[in-house]
Amino acid sequence: MPDPVRLPYSQLDQLPDRDPEETAEWRESLDAVTEAAGPQRAAYLMRRALEHTARTEGTALPSLLETEYVNTIPTSAEPAFPGDEALEARITAWNRWNAAAMVTRGSKLGLGGHIATFASAAWLYETGFQHFFRGKEGDGSGDQLYIQGHASPGVYARAFLEGRLTEDHLDHFRQEAGGEGLPSYPHPRRLPWLWEFPTVSMGLGPLSAIYQARFNRYLEHRGIKDTANSHVWAFLGDGEMDEPESTAALALAGREGLDNLTFVINCNLQRLDGPVRPNFKIVQELEAQFRAAGWNVVKSLWGQAWDEIFALDTDGALLRRLGETPDAQFQTYATRDAAYLREHFFGANESLQALARTLTDAKLLELFQTSRAGHEPRKVYAAYQAAVTHKGAPTVILAQTVKGYTLGAGFESRNANHQMKKLTMDEFRAMRDVLELPIPDSALEGGTVPYWRPAEDSPEMVYLRERRAALDGPAPARKVVAKPLPMPADKAFDSLKKGSGSQEIATTMAFVRLIKDLMRDKETGKRWVPIVPDEARTFGMESLFPTAGLYSPKGATYDPVDRDQLLWYKEAKDGQILNEGITEAGSLADFTAAATSYATHGEPMIPFYIFYSMFGWQRTADQFWALADQLGRGFVIGATAGRTTMTGEGLQHADGHSHLIASTNPAALSYDPAFAYEVAVIVKEGLRRMYGPDAEDVFYYLTVYNETKVQPAMPEGVEEGILKGLYRFNEGTKPQADSPQLQLLASGTAIHWALEAQQLLAADWGVAADVWSAPSWTELRRDALECDAARLEGEDRIPYVTRALAGAPGPVVAVSDWMRAVPDQIAPWVEQDWTSIGTDGFGLSDTREAARRHFGVDPQSVVVQALAALARRGQVKPETVKEARERYGL
Repeated sequence: MPDPVRLPYSQLDQLPDRDPEETAEWRESLDAVTEAAGPQRAAYLMRRALEHTARTEGTALPSLLETEYVNTIPTSAEPAFPGDEALEARITAWNRWNAAAMVTRGSKLGLGGHIATFASAAWLYETGFQHFFRGKEGDGSGDQLYIQGHASPGVYARAFLEGRLTEDHLDHFRQEAGGEGLPSYPHPRRLPWLWEFPTVSMGLGPLSAIYQARFNRYLEHRGIKDTANSHVWAFLGDGEMDEPESTAALALAGREGLDNLTFVINCNLQRLDGPVRPNFKIVQELEAQFRAAGWNVVKSLWGQAWDEIFALDTDGALLRRLGETPDAQFQTYATRDAAYLREHFFGANESLQALARTLTDAKLLELFQTSRAGHEPRKVYAAYQAAVTHKGAPTVILAQTVKGYTLGAGFESRNANHQMKKLTMDEFRAMRDVLELPIPDSALEGGTVPYWRPAEDSPEMVYLRERRAALDGPAPARKVVAKPLPMPADKAFDSLKKGSGSQEIATTMAFVRLIKDLMRDKETGKRWVPIVPDEARTFGMESLFPTAGLYSPKGATYDPVDRDQLLWYKEAKDGQILNEGITEAGSLADFTAAATSYATHGEPMIPFYIFYSMFGWQRTADQFWALADQLGRGFVIGATAGRTTMTGEGLQHADGHSHLIASTNPAALSYDPAFAYEVAVIVKEGLRRMYGPDAEDVFYYLTVYNETKVQPAMPEGVEEGILKGLYRFNEGTKPQADSPQLQLLASGTAIHWALEAQQLLAADWGVAADVWSAPSWTELRRDALECDAARLEGEDRIPYVTRALAGAPGPVVAVSDWMRAVPDQIAPWVEQDWTSIGTDGFGLSDTREAARRHFGVDPQSVVVQALAALARRGQVKPETVKEARERYGL
């Protein structure tokens, strides 16, 4: 660490000093200690005094952000190890072997895989599986395990040892096309009985784990599920902590005291390409970061071999040397011989040289090559026990390991080991000997390394089964035991289907009114989870504040400034609304936890996450992909949608492309409803599909608008068209028998431009236009793609969009407040001549009318495009298009 800057003043100068003379005596004493015994001794005494004072009841002193580069828990303070260490060592050895064998066998097909990560973290997982991680056969929830993605081979190896996977499964690692293979990483959608949480998109695991722990508390505080025994464990890499999402919510976890959460960071000091902090120390950096956020930090760095060495370090020279050695140099020490260590590490000063002379070469190599706390079950157990017993704050365990441990000199601590996918047979023989596995040479004579497991009645297998039985069954495991939810009464939906009469309301408000009514339902009302990133008032949701309340684990410890108003800001421990502040990533992590509660806890919840539409998919598309992988269910609402409806907001606020991004997510059912009744039909169908007897693993994306309009009553017989994505809303009147005809397709707020264009076409140009509402361009395309695939297999299926428009006269002109690529999704299946207009390009600040004229989507521009389409067919004269442009000032 750099030397502190000496300032001519102190913050303490502002505080009252009741006894300046006593203060001076303390300072003089420290000066004397520094002069007589050195600054390290003075710092030690200050640390001891601070620690003593902090433990005294009634005192409140801040903790230091960094401590020495030693274990937090001294060996003398470690709890008794409750297991059979020898048996656990053999079980761990089998898992190491089978994980490496699986990846190596698969490498013959060029499939890849990762060996070194699990090799370094094996004991971090195995100690948890043997003593801490609860399965779902108890309360149905168990613990939630966020497995580091690159360590998945080790979890598969353990599942194989437990009998949950076969050799055939292992031989189909990364071979999923046939339907029986194992996914490369934790993917619940691909292996839904094993994996609960997708984590390999690095950074999302830590973020999701925090909000999962928070949601567990939410369920408990709202009286829905007792989750007091559920603990969230997130296994992370030190390199992964570079991702901004990894640390984005640390303060939330600290602020809310989530002591049901433990991060286990595997500090093998390596990223994918090299050291994490070559010139610095990642453990110290993370310690300071987590302590500052209010976490309990447990450093588990050194194995038992270091204990006697630290005892010989009477002047602190060894501690200082460890503290000043950068990570990249320490990685080098782990690969060099004893002579190098004596010269480059211990040669720094005479005190270290004298210490080194007491150590054998073998001892030196043990210290620097193998003795890490993360490789010793007693050290790991002590850290885990400290984590689960700590109250009032989440815990992070910083466990130091060697990447590639037990895989041999060619792997251990090598920069390239992340990309090394296989072992040679000689390397397997060496690994067998290191792990002391009873595999005969004859089994290693062929070209394929064998899998190996003890007999079912062996001590190892008996012990393995006993430990998992004591911890409520296998883990990780995913089970869906939630019962279907009853459908709410039709009354709430019917109110939107009736229309708004003469009142103008936006579809955003229509949705909020619908949800407010649904939250009153006696059966399912309590299961709604409104989630909003600090824009509730923008969306007209403040009416929910005093009735539903905003969730806070502390309730309200203050007198709200608006307590005397009707719509006051009511925080409550059992509040229903999750108002997350300005964090779309955190809000979507909340949504994911709620959307998967049906599996995680057996409690189906109905989340709706409403956000400023520009800041949803664009910012967090990776999280939406993980949501789909985790089989989440719920409603995602892009409010203030469209590129031209946000008056004055400008380029970074104008969403014209979220439907295009959403269309790439196979689990997202995307709708752009034009009217309130369409919202009602879509939400009702969504509840049936996601929470009914035949629940599907999908989620809904609806875009709603802030532009107020009179909402019409629902026409008869349009439900199917709404859900499939297209129906004729308004049939045009032919001014004359031979009037040209065409079809106007529109979604969302663009329906109003199409309706006005319909009138202008008839009145000014004698053209009859039918207006169609297209609530979902994406669903129309997906149906068409399914029909194309069916036809290739000999089935005669015609896409819905083709059937719906069959026989409709004239060309088709599609308009929306989105990029043209959104409606263009269906163009190949429209038999008529196709034209689309939209809002391609960046948004801009102006009035709605000016913005729409700029993009060429206002009613007059629609008219001109329609006339141009007719002119190309020879149904109007080309001069008509020019005349229309001049008339409308385009």
